[in-house]
Amino acid sequence: MRYKISILFLLFFFIIFCLSIPSYSQQDEKKSSAQESKKLTLVRAVMCEGIQDFKPWNQAVVFSISIGKVSCFTSFDPVPETTYIYHNWYYRESLSKRMKLFLQPHSWSTFSSIQFREADKGLWRVEITDPEGNIFHIVRFSITD
Repeated sequence: MRYKISILFLLFFFIIFCLSIPSYSQQDEKKSSAQESKKLTLVRAVMCEGIQDFKPWNQAVVFSISIGKVSCFTSFDPVPETTYIYHNWYYRESLSKRMKLFLQPHSWSTFSSIQFREADKGLWRVEITDPEGNIFHIVRFSITD
């Protein structure tokens, strides 16, 4: 009799264990999808002549050297935690300037600017990256006469 009770007891725990396994994996899937939805997300990246009222002003992809400087504006939503990004400015294929920019939760916009000299005419790009160097986006533009 004791043997039958032990077997029933083990069978009961085995069934409970087997039934609980799928619920754990579903909870894990829900957690991972919730974490992905809270992933730092770039929603806008543009080149402009400047920033006015916290917004990009005079967006373009070709700029005259006579304006003297341009800005790269980026906006992130969501920003799950305080972090930072980089704006890596490349002239032709050489890194010209690297700017570290901080972001605050829940959404955040930031920008960096660079001033030009006559010798800076040509093709440029700004790579927007996370701290590990993963590229969110590349913005390309030109400086002309």
